[in-house]
Amino acid sequence: MQVSVDFLTVNLCEKDNYRYGGRYHITNAAETKKVGSDDLQTMGAIMEREAMEFDVVIVGGGPSGLSAAIRLKQLAAESGREIEVCLIEKGSEVGAHILSGAVLEPRSLNELIPDWKERGAPLDTPVTADKFMFLTETGSFRLPTPPQMNNHGNYIISLGNFCRWLGEQAEALGVEIYPGFAAAEVLYDDSDAVCGIATGDMGIGKNGEQTEMYMRGMELRAKQTIFAEGCRGHLTKTLFDRFDLREGKDPQTYAIGIKELWDIDPEKSKPGTAWHSVGWPLSTDTYGGSFLYHLNGNQVAVGYVVGLDYSNPHLSPFEEFQRFKTHPAVRGVFEGGRRVAYGARALNEGGFQSIPKLTFPGGCLVGCTAGFLHVPKIKGTHTAMKSGMTAAEAIFESLEAMQPGHEPASYAERLQDSWLWSELYKVRNIRPGFAKGLWRGMINAAIDTYLFMGRAPWTMRHHADHITLKTASEAPKIDYPKPDGVISFDRNSSVYLSGTNHEENQPAHLTLKDSSVPIEHNLALYDAPEQRYCPAGVYEIVREEDGSSPRLQINAQNCVHCKTCDIKDPSQNIVWVTPEGGGGPNYPNM
Repeated sequence: MQVSVDFLTVNLCEKDNYRYGGRYHITNAAETKKVGSDDLQTMGAIMEREAMEFDVVIVGGGPSGLSAAIRLKQLAAESGREIEVCLIEKGSEVGAHILSGAVLEPRSLNELIPDWKERGAPLDTPVTADKFMFLTETGSFRLPTPPQMNNHGNYIISLGNFCRWLGEQAEALGVEIYPGFAAAEVLYDDSDAVCGIATGDMGIGKNGEQTEMYMRGMELRAKQTIFAEGCRGHLTKTLFDRFDLREGKDPQTYAIGIKELWDIDPEKSKPGTAWHSVGWPLSTDTYGGSFLYHLNGNQVAVGYVVGLDYSNPHLSPFEEFQRFKTHPAVRGVFEGGRRVAYGARALNEGGFQSIPKLTFPGGCLVGCTAGFLHVPKIKGTHTAMKSGMTAAEAIFESLEAMQPGHEPASYAERLQDSWLWSELYKVRNIRPGFAKGLWRGMINAAIDTYLFMGRAPWTMRHHADHITLKTASEAPKIDYPKPDGVISFDRNSSVYLSGTNHEENQPAHLTLKDSSVPIEHNLALYDAPEQRYCPAGVYEIVREEDGSSPRLQINAQNCVHCKTCDIKDPSQNIVWVTPEGGGGPNYPNM
């Protein structure tokens, strides 16, 4: 038997070796080499890796992965069967890497755990008021709230805390959850079917050599592997390529969401208020907007979302967010308050026409790694949960008699018969309509919603975000104000509040296919946009004292795992790979 392993790596190193039946595959982004034991002796390869067997392995401890785990165990209990379900999460704990607004539509939760109130689900702030505003530079006026943004019956929550609660429910049902372990490899059997994943090695130094803390990764093998990695999943990218899952589909399009959590003056607190805006500070040719969600406990979640199909390379989503908070209609909320948390994450915006083929031999995709965000609602948790539950039902029906390499094709069929599919289909033309600017987008959205009721006889298309940048000379420069340290802040102080940390002595997880591209291409043509689209100050152009010899410095320690660089880099030269498990942000109450 021969097993190959897919990696998103640039340079071969000893952690890229995998032994099975006396043969090895070493794979990088460009090539796969088959080598034998003698070849590996010169590479110092570590040949043994422990393995564990499960019925189902789930990669990712977000809403979709946890919902799949819970539903699998529910079905097993209902049928009197025992199944082994394992979920791994690269964050230090379930919820550590979870960031969202968030307003939760409880539809899927009602289906999955009908007695969630009695079980103490952290949904304690029902939405009591919706406001949708248009901002000019100095003023604002209220717009009619689009029907998709009507939040009656929804709850303002911390999605991280909600996932922590879901994790408790899953563990109570017998799901084995392993936080702090990053899935680094997809395992394949001799029929090219997925047969599990392997966690990354720990204790590899920057030079690729083992340190005294070295610990070999572990294989988690399963009849079915569910990938619930979230937006721009690094292993999901390899599955797209290996199984042509994006063939005939529109490119996925993305946005970056940047969020802060504030303690505010109790007199300004309005628990249950969901406030959104469009307009200033973005120009009307750039898609984006804000949210302010008032939680209980005198807290406000504030955030800004910028579509990553923007064209001006001088634009900085982070700076736009900081500038937004200084608006006269917004600043007063935060005066006298204290910022307590910060984070950022990319989100899918492609919707219906960008959903890939969801299944392949040995597994399937669920949640945001597939792209089920409902953009007009600004919600994806209920759809992510539903996809995980549906995948669990499709897998369970065949699990007992399942043969290796089984493809759970009924998952896609079940999903197409669900409310999720029709919900996304009806709004498929709204987000691409904004490619023509804010006003055309809003007119298109109104026509599609009120005249065609989501049933227009056409489907608008998407384009890839990395191809949209103008050159630096073609776009106007943007003069951002300096942060005041009271309402607006710099990147370094912001990253500090994210709790981000990585083991410093490890191979870089932000890799370059070609080290010459950042200076010869990105800097020359686009004035190094990676300095601006990264919300954590990871990418920096440094020079000699006289301004000569520019080079790209990568401050990987700052990375909050938002994946924006992997998406927006105009040459697609930056490749995000998973660092050691447990690294990255540690978001509290986000």
